[in-house]
Amino acid sequence: MSKEKGHFIKDSENIAFDKRHRATIKFNMSKYDAAVDRGKKRYSNLDLAKERASYIKSKVINNLADYLIEFEKNSQANGTEVIWAEDANEAILSVQQILKDNEAKLLVKSKSMTTEEIDLNEHVEAVGVESLETDLGEYIVQIAGEKPYHIVTPAMHKSKEDIADLFHEKFDTPEKSTPEYLTGFVRGLLRNKFTKADIGVTGANFLIADKGAIALTENEGNAMMTFSFPKIHIVIAGIEKVVPSMTDLGLMWPLLAAHGTGQQITVYNSIVSGPRRQEEQDGPEKMYVILLDNKRTELYQQDDQFEALKCIRCGACLNACPIYRNVGGYTYDATYSGPIGSIITPFLKGFSEYNHLSSACSVCGKCTEVCPVKIPLHNMLLYNRRDAVKNGDSPLSWNIGMKAFEYAFMKRKRLDLVNGTTKNKLGNLNKDAMGDKKSLPTFARESFSQQWKNKR
Repeated sequence: MSKEKGHFIKDSENIAFDKRHRATIKFNMSKYDAAVDRGKKRYSNLDLAKERASYIKSKVINNLADYLIEFEKNSQANGTEVIWAEDANEAILSVQQILKDNEAKLLVKSKSMTTEEIDLNEHVEAVGVESLETDLGEYIVQIAGEKPYHIVTPAMHKSKEDIADLFHEKFDTPEKSTPEYLTGFVRGLLRNKFTKADIGVTGANFLIADKGAIALTENEGNAMMTFSFPKIHIVIAGIEKVVPSMTDLGLMWPLLAAHGTGQQITVYNSIVSGPRRQEEQDGPEKMYVILLDNKRTELYQQDDQFEALKCIRCGACLNACPIYRNVGGYTYDATYSGPIGSIITPFLKGFSEYNHLSSACSVCGKCTEVCPVKIPLHNMLLYNRRDAVKNGDSPLSWNIGMKAFEYAFMKRKRLDLVNGTTKNKLGNLNKDAMGDKKSLPTFARESFSQQWKNKR
Protein backbone atom coordinates (compact mmCIF):
# COMPACT_ATOMS: atom_id res chain seq x y z
CA MET A 1 0.00 0.00 0.00
CA SER A 2 1.36 3.40 -0.97
CA LYS A 3 1.77 6.08 1.69
CA GLU A 4 -0.82 8.22 -0.11
CA LYS A 5 -3.37 5.40 -0.05
CA GLY A 6 -2.84 4.91 3.68
CA HIS A 7 -3.45 8.61 4.28
CA PHE A 8 -6.57 8.54 2.10
CA ILE A 9 -8.12 5.64 3.99
CA LYS A 10 -7.39 7.22 7.37
CA ASP A 11 -8.46 10.75 6.43
CA SER A 12 -11.61 9.69 4.61
CA GLU A 13 -12.80 7.71 7.62
CA ASN A 14 -12.19 10.66 9.94
CA ILE A 15 -14.02 13.12 7.67
CA ALA A 16 -16.92 10.80 6.84
CA PHE A 17 -17.79 10.57 10.56
CA ASP A 18 -17.25 14.27 11.29
CA LYS A 19 -20.87 15.38 11.73
CA ARG A 20 -20.08 19.10 11.77
CA HIS A 21 -18.14 18.90 8.51
CA ARG A 22 -20.87 16.87 6.87
CA ALA A 23 -23.51 19.36 7.96
CA THR A 24 -21.53 22.24 6.42
CA ILE A 25 -20.99 20.41 3.14
CA LYS A 26 -24.60 19.26 3.01
CA PHE A 27 -25.83 22.83 3.47
CA ASN A 28 -23.47 24.32 0.86
CA MET A 29 -24.13 21.50 -1.61
CA SER A 30 -27.88 21.95 -1.25
CA LYS A 31 -27.53 25.59 -2.29
CA TYR A 32 -25.49 24.49 -5.30
CA ASP A 33 -27.97 21.75 -6.27
CA ALA A 34 -30.92 24.15 -6.22
CA ALA A 35 -29.08 26.81 -8.25
CA VAL A 36 -27.79 24.37 -10.87
CA ASP A 37 -31.20 22.76 -11.23
CA ARG A 38 -32.61 26.20 -12.10
CA GLY A 39 -29.66 26.91 -14.42
CA LYS A 40 -30.15 23.73 -16.42
CA LYS A 41 -33.87 24.35 -16.83
CA ARG A 42 -33.09 27.49 -18.84
CA TYR A 43 -32.05 25.22 -21.73
CA SER A 44 -34.73 24.07 -24.12
CA ASN A 45 -32.45 21.16 -25.10
CA LEU A 46 -29.58 20.74 -22.66
CA ASP A 47 -28.48 17.41 -24.08
CA LEU A 48 -28.02 18.94 -27.55
CA ALA A 49 -25.89 21.73 -26.06
CA LYS A 50 -23.76 19.13 -24.29
CA GLU A 51 -23.41 17.10 -27.49
CA ARG A 52 -22.14 20.18 -29.34
CA ALA A 53 -19.73 21.11 -26.55
CA SER A 54 -18.44 17.53 -26.45
CA TYR A 55 -17.90 17.63 -30.22
CA ILE A 56 -15.90 20.86 -29.98
CA LYS A 57 -13.64 19.54 -27.23
CA SER A 58 -13.24 16.19 -29.00
CA LYS A 59 -12.15 18.01 -32.13
CA VAL A 60 -9.61 19.94 -30.08
CA ILE A 61 -8.00 16.98 -28.36
CA ASN A 62 -7.90 14.99 -31.59
CA ASN A 63 -5.98 17.86 -33.21
CA LEU A 64 -4.36 19.35 -30.12
CA ALA A 65 -0.93 20.08 -31.58
CA ASP A 66 -2.41 21.99 -34.52
CA TYR A 67 -4.64 24.18 -32.34
CA LEU A 68 -1.80 24.94 -29.92
CA ILE A 69 0.47 26.03 -32.76
CA GLU A 70 -2.34 28.19 -34.15
CA PHE A 71 -2.85 29.75 -30.72
CA GLU A 72 0.86 30.44 -30.33
CA LYS A 73 1.14 32.03 -33.78
CA ASN A 74 -1.84 34.33 -33.25
CA SER A 75 -0.82 35.21 -29.68
CA GLN A 76 2.64 36.26 -30.82
CA ALA A 77 1.07 38.37 -33.56
CA ASN A 78 -0.88 40.14 -30.80
CA GLY A 79 2.33 40.95 -28.92
CA THR A 80 2.08 38.17 -26.33
CA GLU A 81 5.12 36.07 -25.44
CA VAL A 82 4.27 32.37 -25.35
CA ILE A 83 6.32 30.09 -23.11
CA TRP A 84 6.08 26.29 -23.27
CA ALA A 85 6.58 24.56 -19.89
CA GLU A 86 7.13 20.81 -19.91
CA ASP A 87 6.59 20.53 -16.16
CA ALA A 88 5.88 22.54 -13.02
CA ASN A 89 9.57 23.34 -12.50
CA GLU A 90 9.90 24.95 -15.93
CA ALA A 91 6.76 27.00 -15.33
CA ILE A 92 8.02 28.19 -11.93
CA LEU A 93 11.46 29.10 -13.28
CA SER A 94 9.81 31.13 -16.06
CA VAL A 95 7.66 33.05 -13.56
CA GLN A 96 10.60 33.66 -11.24
CA GLN A 97 12.68 35.01 -14.13
CA ILE A 98 9.88 37.43 -15.11
CA LEU A 99 9.67 38.59 -11.49
CA LYS A 100 13.42 39.12 -11.37
CA ASP A 101 13.59 40.93 -14.72
CA ASN A 102 10.87 43.36 -13.59
CA GLU A 103 12.10 43.75 -9.99
CA ALA A 104 8.66 42.75 -8.74
CA LYS A 105 7.71 43.01 -5.07
CA LEU A 106 3.96 42.29 -5.16
CA LEU A 107 1.99 39.81 -7.25
CA VAL A 108 -1.81 39.58 -7.29
CA LYS A 109 -3.46 36.42 -8.55
CA SER A 110 -6.98 35.52 -9.59
CA LYS A 111 -8.46 32.09 -9.01
CA SER A 112 -6.62 29.42 -11.01
CA MET A 113 -6.35 25.70 -10.32
CA THR A 114 -3.38 25.46 -12.71
CA THR A 115 -1.37 27.76 -10.43
CA GLU A 116 -2.41 25.59 -7.48
CA GLU A 117 -1.14 22.58 -9.43
CA ILE A 118 2.39 24.05 -9.52
CA ASP A 119 2.27 25.61 -5.99
CA LEU A 120 2.86 29.06 -7.45
CA ASN A 121 2.33 31.06 -4.25
CA GLU A 122 4.98 29.16 -2.31
CA HIS A 123 7.57 29.48 -5.10
CA VAL A 124 6.87 33.19 -5.60
CA GLU A 125 7.25 33.90 -1.89
CA ALA A 126 10.47 31.85 -1.87
CA VAL A 127 12.13 34.56 -4.00
CA GLY A 128 10.90 37.38 -1.79
CA VAL A 129 7.77 38.43 -3.70
CA GLU A 130 4.41 38.73 -1.94
CA SER A 131 1.71 36.66 -3.66
CA LEU A 132 -1.88 37.55 -2.86
CA GLU A 133 -5.05 35.67 -3.81
CA THR A 134 -7.83 38.02 -4.91
CA ASP A 135 -10.78 35.64 -5.29
CA LEU A 136 -12.71 35.82 -2.00
CA GLY A 137 -12.84 32.06 -1.50
CA GLU A 138 -9.16 31.65 -2.41
CA TYR A 139 -8.25 34.56 -0.13
CA ILE A 140 -10.06 32.89 2.76
CA VAL A 141 -8.17 29.61 2.37
CA GLN A 142 -4.88 31.47 1.83
CA ILE A 143 -5.08 33.38 5.12
CA ALA A 144 -6.21 30.13 6.80
CA GLY A 145 -3.01 28.45 5.52
CA GLU A 146 -5.02 25.93 3.48
CA LYS A 147 -5.47 24.82 -0.12
CA PRO A 148 -8.70 25.04 -2.14
CA TYR A 149 -11.23 22.46 -1.03
CA HIS A 150 -13.14 22.46 -4.33
CA ILE A 151 -12.13 23.47 -7.86
CA VAL A 152 -14.93 26.06 -8.14
CA THR A 153 -15.77 27.02 -4.54
CA PRO A 154 -12.45 26.88 -2.66
CA ALA A 155 -13.90 27.55 0.82
CA MET A 156 -16.94 25.26 0.55
CA HIS A 157 -15.91 23.46 3.74
CA LYS A 158 -16.24 26.60 5.87
CA SER A 159 -19.44 28.01 7.31
CA LYS A 160 -20.02 31.76 7.61
CA GLU A 161 -19.31 31.39 11.35
CA ASP A 162 -15.95 29.74 10.61
CA ILE A 163 -15.01 32.60 8.28
CA ALA A 164 -16.10 35.26 10.78
CA ASP A 165 -13.91 33.62 13.44
CA LEU A 166 -10.97 33.43 11.03
CA PHE A 167 -11.17 37.13 10.13
CA HIS A 168 -11.56 38.11 13.77
CA GLU A 169 -8.39 36.14 14.56
CA LYS A 170 -6.36 37.49 11.62
CA PHE A 171 -7.63 41.07 11.30
CA ASP A 172 -9.47 41.76 14.55
CA THR A 173 -12.75 42.35 12.72
CA PRO A 174 -15.85 42.38 14.94
CA GLU A 175 -16.85 38.98 16.26
CA LYS A 176 -19.65 37.24 14.35
CA SER A 177 -19.32 39.66 11.43
CA THR A 178 -21.80 39.16 8.62
CA PRO A 179 -20.73 37.91 5.16
CA GLU A 180 -21.64 41.33 3.76
CA TYR A 181 -19.36 43.11 6.23
CA LEU A 182 -16.45 40.74 5.57
CA THR A 183 -16.87 41.02 1.80
CA GLY A 184 -16.66 44.81 2.07
CA PHE A 185 -13.62 44.53 4.34
CA VAL A 186 -11.77 42.31 1.84
CA ARG A 187 -12.79 44.55 -1.07
CA GLY A 188 -11.18 47.57 0.58
CA LEU A 189 -8.03 45.63 1.41
CA LEU A 190 -7.62 44.21 -2.09
CA ARG A 191 -8.29 47.47 -3.96
CA ASN A 192 -5.18 48.92 -2.38
CA LYS A 193 -3.15 45.86 -3.41
CA PHE A 194 -4.39 45.97 -7.02
CA THR A 195 -3.11 49.51 -7.51
CA LYS A 196 0.33 48.66 -6.09
CA ALA A 197 0.91 45.26 -7.71
CA ASP A 198 3.79 44.80 -10.17
CA ILE A 199 2.55 41.48 -11.60
CA GLY A 200 -0.91 40.05 -12.23
CA VAL A 201 -1.36 36.29 -12.68
CA THR A 202 -4.46 34.59 -14.05
CA GLY A 203 -5.38 31.24 -15.44
CA ALA A 204 -7.54 30.83 -18.53
CA ASN A 205 -10.89 29.15 -18.80
CA PHE A 206 -10.30 28.86 -22.53
CA LEU A 207 -7.47 29.54 -24.98
CA ILE A 208 -8.98 30.87 -28.21
CA ALA A 209 -6.91 29.50 -31.11
CA ASP A 210 -8.15 31.69 -33.96
CA LYS A 211 -7.69 34.93 -31.98
CA GLY A 212 -4.60 34.05 -29.93
CA ALA A 213 -6.54 35.28 -26.90
CA ILE A 214 -7.56 33.97 -23.49
CA ALA A 215 -11.10 33.87 -22.08
CA LEU A 216 -11.79 34.40 -18.39
CA THR A 217 -15.09 33.99 -16.59
CA GLU A 218 -15.72 35.11 -12.99
CA ASN A 219 -18.23 36.63 -10.58
CA GLU A 220 -16.20 39.13 -8.55
CA GLY A 221 -14.32 41.31 -11.03
CA ASN A 222 -11.03 40.49 -9.33
CA ALA A 223 -9.61 38.71 -12.42
CA MET A 224 -10.37 41.78 -14.52
CA MET A 225 -8.47 43.99 -12.08
CA THR A 226 -5.65 41.44 -11.85
CA PHE A 227 -4.80 41.83 -15.53
CA SER A 228 -5.78 45.52 -15.81
CA PHE A 229 -3.81 47.31 -13.09
CA PRO A 230 -0.34 45.65 -13.04
CA LYS A 231 2.16 46.36 -15.81
CA ILE A 232 2.81 42.66 -16.37
CA HIS A 233 0.16 40.00 -16.99
CA ILE A 234 1.16 36.32 -16.71
CA VAL A 235 -1.28 33.62 -17.81
CA ILE A 236 -0.67 30.02 -16.74
CA ALA A 237 -2.91 27.50 -18.52
CA GLY A 238 -2.95 23.79 -19.23
CA ILE A 239 -2.44 22.86 -22.88
CA GLU A 240 -5.90 21.24 -23.00
CA LYS A 241 -7.76 24.55 -22.50
CA VAL A 242 -7.92 25.35 -26.24
CA VAL A 243 -11.13 26.00 -28.18
CA PRO A 244 -10.95 26.51 -31.97
CA SER A 245 -12.81 29.80 -32.31
CA MET A 246 -14.15 32.77 -30.38
CA THR A 247 -17.63 31.83 -31.63
CA ASP A 248 -17.39 28.68 -29.46
CA LEU A 249 -17.63 30.82 -26.32
CA GLY A 250 -21.33 31.42 -26.98
CA LEU A 251 -21.84 27.74 -26.19
CA MET A 252 -19.04 27.04 -23.71
CA TRP A 253 -19.39 30.00 -21.34
CA PRO A 254 -23.09 29.44 -20.51
CA LEU A 255 -22.58 25.68 -20.12
CA LEU A 256 -19.69 26.31 -17.73
CA ALA A 257 -21.77 28.81 -15.74
CA ALA A 258 -24.89 26.61 -15.61
CA HIS A 259 -22.97 23.57 -14.35
CA GLY A 260 -20.53 25.47 -12.14
CA THR A 261 -22.79 27.93 -10.31
CA GLY A 262 -26.27 27.62 -11.85
CA GLN A 263 -26.06 31.02 -13.54
CA GLN A 264 -27.13 31.77 -17.08
CA ILE A 265 -23.70 33.33 -17.47
CA THR A 266 -21.23 34.60 -14.91
CA VAL A 267 -21.07 38.31 -14.08
CA TYR A 268 -17.72 39.16 -15.67
CA ASN A 269 -16.50 37.60 -18.92
CA SER A 270 -13.26 38.87 -20.43
CA ILE A 271 -11.35 38.18 -23.62
CA VAL A 272 -7.71 39.28 -23.39
CA SER A 273 -5.86 39.35 -26.69
CA GLY A 274 -2.47 40.72 -25.72
CA PRO A 275 -0.76 43.60 -23.92
CA ARG A 276 -1.89 47.21 -24.21
CA ARG A 277 -1.58 48.60 -27.72
CA GLN A 278 -0.18 52.02 -28.51
CA GLU A 279 -3.59 53.66 -28.90
CA GLU A 280 -5.02 52.05 -25.73
CA GLN A 281 -4.95 53.59 -22.26
CA ASP A 282 -5.61 50.54 -20.08
CA GLY A 283 -4.04 47.13 -19.73
CA PRO A 284 -0.61 45.62 -19.09
CA GLU A 285 2.55 46.64 -20.90
CA LYS A 286 3.65 43.01 -21.28
CA MET A 287 1.72 39.74 -21.45
CA TYR A 288 3.06 36.22 -21.12
CA VAL A 289 1.17 32.96 -21.66
CA ILE A 290 2.76 29.88 -20.10
CA LEU A 291 1.39 26.70 -21.68
CA LEU A 292 1.74 23.95 -19.10
CA ASP A 293 2.12 20.29 -20.01
CA ASN A 294 3.02 18.76 -16.62
CA LYS A 295 2.33 15.18 -17.83
CA ARG A 296 -0.83 16.04 -19.75
CA THR A 297 0.81 14.53 -22.82
CA GLU A 298 1.20 11.29 -20.86
CA LEU A 299 -2.55 11.30 -20.29
CA TYR A 300 -3.05 12.29 -23.94
CA GLN A 301 -1.30 9.09 -25.07
CA GLN A 302 -3.71 6.79 -23.20
CA ASP A 303 -6.07 4.88 -25.47
CA ASP A 304 -9.03 5.17 -23.11
CA GLN A 305 -8.46 7.97 -20.57
CA PHE A 306 -7.30 10.72 -22.97
CA GLU A 307 -10.85 12.08 -23.17
CA ALA A 308 -10.46 13.42 -19.63
CA LEU A 309 -8.61 16.33 -21.28
CA LYS A 310 -12.00 17.56 -22.53
CA CYS A 311 -12.80 18.73 -18.98
CA ILE A 312 -13.75 22.43 -18.63
CA ARG A 313 -13.38 22.43 -14.79
CA CYS A 314 -17.01 23.19 -13.95
CA GLY A 315 -16.96 21.06 -10.78
CA ALA A 316 -20.27 19.36 -11.56
CA CYS A 317 -18.88 15.85 -11.14
CA LEU A 318 -17.55 16.68 -7.67
CA ASN A 319 -20.91 17.92 -6.50
CA ALA A 320 -22.71 14.87 -7.90
CA CYS A 321 -20.27 12.31 -6.50
CA PRO A 322 -21.48 10.47 -3.36
CA ILE A 323 -17.88 9.75 -2.36
CA TYR A 324 -16.78 13.40 -2.57
CA ARG A 325 -19.89 14.50 -0.68
CA ASN A 326 -18.90 12.20 2.18
CA VAL A 327 -15.11 12.39 2.36
CA GLY A 328 -14.62 15.98 1.11
CA GLY A 329 -11.89 17.56 -0.97
CA TYR A 330 -8.83 17.37 1.26
CA THR A 331 -8.75 13.58 1.58
CA TYR A 332 -7.66 13.29 -2.07
CA ASP A 333 -4.39 15.10 -1.26
CA ALA A 334 -4.37 16.49 -4.81
CA THR A 335 -5.11 19.70 -6.66
CA TYR A 336 -8.01 18.10 -8.52
CA SER A 337 -10.42 16.05 -6.42
CA GLY A 338 -13.65 14.17 -7.07
CA PRO A 339 -14.17 11.97 -10.16
CA ILE A 340 -12.14 14.07 -12.61
CA GLY A 341 -9.31 14.36 -10.09
CA SER A 342 -9.35 10.61 -9.46
CA ILE A 343 -8.86 10.05 -13.20
CA ILE A 344 -6.13 12.58 -13.96
CA THR A 345 -4.17 12.77 -10.68
CA PRO A 346 -2.48 9.34 -11.14
CA PHE A 347 -1.09 10.58 -14.46
CA LEU A 348 -0.06 13.99 -13.08
CA LYS A 349 1.43 12.83 -9.77
CA GLY A 350 2.37 9.17 -10.22
CA PHE A 351 0.17 6.20 -11.12
CA SER A 352 1.52 3.79 -8.51
CA GLU A 353 1.10 6.34 -5.72
CA TYR A 354 -2.36 7.65 -6.63
CA ASN A 355 -4.24 4.88 -8.48
CA HIS A 356 -6.20 4.18 -5.28
CA LEU A 357 -8.27 7.31 -5.99
CA SER A 358 -9.92 5.48 -8.88
CA SER A 359 -11.34 2.99 -6.38
CA ALA A 360 -12.97 5.82 -4.43
CA CYS A 361 -16.00 5.41 -6.65
CA SER A 362 -19.32 3.61 -6.36
CA VAL A 363 -19.61 3.44 -10.19
CA CYS A 364 -23.05 5.02 -9.93
CA GLY A 365 -22.41 6.97 -13.16
CA LYS A 366 -23.77 10.26 -11.83
CA CYS A 367 -20.53 12.06 -12.75
CA THR A 368 -20.92 11.01 -16.38
CA GLU A 369 -24.57 12.04 -16.35
CA VAL A 370 -23.86 15.62 -15.23
CA CYS A 371 -20.71 16.29 -17.28
CA PRO A 372 -21.37 19.20 -19.69
CA VAL A 373 -18.94 17.82 -22.28
CA LYS A 374 -20.05 14.21 -21.95
CA ILE A 375 -16.84 12.66 -20.64
CA PRO A 376 -17.56 9.01 -19.69
CA LEU A 377 -15.99 9.56 -16.29
CA HIS A 378 -17.09 6.40 -14.50
CA ASN A 379 -15.75 4.26 -17.35
CA MET A 380 -12.37 5.97 -17.08
CA LEU A 381 -12.21 5.25 -13.37
CA LEU A 382 -12.67 1.57 -14.25
CA TYR A 383 -9.93 1.85 -16.90
CA ASN A 384 -7.59 3.23 -14.24
CA ARG A 385 -8.40 0.28 -11.98
CA ARG A 386 -7.71 -2.09 -14.87
CA ASP A 387 -4.37 -0.44 -15.58
CA ALA A 388 -3.38 -0.57 -11.91
CA VAL A 389 -3.79 -4.36 -12.02
CA LYS A 390 -1.91 -4.60 -15.34
CA ASN A 391 0.94 -2.51 -13.92
CA GLY A 392 1.20 -4.72 -10.86
CA ASP A 393 0.21 -1.87 -8.54
CA SER A 394 -2.41 -3.87 -6.64
CA PRO A 395 -1.25 -5.84 -3.54
CA LEU A 396 -0.29 -9.50 -3.96
CA SER A 397 -2.84 -10.53 -1.34
CA TRP A 398 -5.58 -8.77 -3.30
CA ASN A 399 -4.56 -10.42 -6.57
CA ILE A 400 -4.51 -13.89 -4.97
CA GLY A 401 -7.86 -13.23 -3.34
CA MET A 402 -9.42 -12.12 -6.63
CA LYS A 403 -8.07 -15.20 -8.40
CA ALA A 404 -9.53 -17.41 -5.69
CA PHE A 405 -12.84 -15.51 -5.90
CA GLU A 406 -12.91 -15.93 -9.68
CA TYR A 407 -12.17 -19.66 -9.46
CA ALA A 408 -14.79 -20.32 -6.80
CA PHE A 409 -17.60 -18.31 -8.37
CA MET A 410 -17.15 -19.64 -11.89
CA LYS A 411 -19.11 -22.78 -10.97
CA ARG A 412 -21.74 -23.47 -8.33
CA LYS A 413 -20.24 -26.92 -7.63
CA ARG A 414 -16.99 -25.29 -6.53
CA LEU A 415 -18.80 -23.07 -4.04
CA ASP A 416 -20.54 -26.11 -2.60
CA LEU A 417 -17.31 -28.06 -2.08
CA VAL A 418 -17.09 -26.67 1.47
CA ASN A 419 -19.90 -26.10 3.95
CA GLY A 420 -20.94 -22.83 5.59
CA THR A 421 -18.85 -23.43 8.71
CA THR A 422 -15.66 -23.61 6.64
CA LYS A 423 -16.66 -20.56 4.62
CA ASN A 424 -17.15 -18.56 7.83
CA LYS A 425 -13.70 -19.60 9.06
CA LEU A 426 -12.12 -18.60 5.75
CA GLY A 427 -13.91 -15.25 5.86
CA ASN A 428 -12.57 -14.55 9.34
CA LEU A 429 -8.96 -15.00 8.23
CA ASN A 430 -8.96 -11.31 7.28
CA LYS A 431 -11.24 -9.51 9.72
CA ASP A 432 -10.36 -6.13 8.21
CA ALA A 433 -11.56 -7.05 4.72
CA MET A 434 -14.73 -4.99 5.16
CA GLY A 435 -13.20 -2.37 7.45
CA ASP A 436 -14.23 -1.92 11.07
CA LYS A 437 -17.66 -0.46 10.23
CA LYS A 438 -19.00 -3.52 8.38
CA SER A 439 -18.80 -7.28 8.83
CA LEU A 440 -19.08 -10.23 6.47
CA PRO A 441 -22.42 -12.05 6.46
CA THR A 442 -22.64 -15.41 8.20
CA PHE A 443 -23.01 -18.34 5.84
CA ALA A 444 -25.63 -21.01 6.53
CA ARG A 445 -24.27 -24.51 6.99
CA GLU A 446 -25.82 -25.56 3.68
CA SER A 447 -26.01 -23.32 0.61
CA PHE A 448 -29.38 -22.47 -0.92
CA SER A 449 -28.77 -24.83 -3.85
CA GLN A 450 -28.01 -27.67 -1.45
CA GLN A 451 -31.10 -26.94 0.62
CA TRP A 452 -33.22 -26.86 -2.54
CA LYS A 453 -31.75 -30.15 -3.71
CA ASN A 454 -32.42 -31.84 -0.35
CA LYS A 455 -36.02 -30.57 -0.28
CA ARG A 456 -36.64 -31.95 -3.77
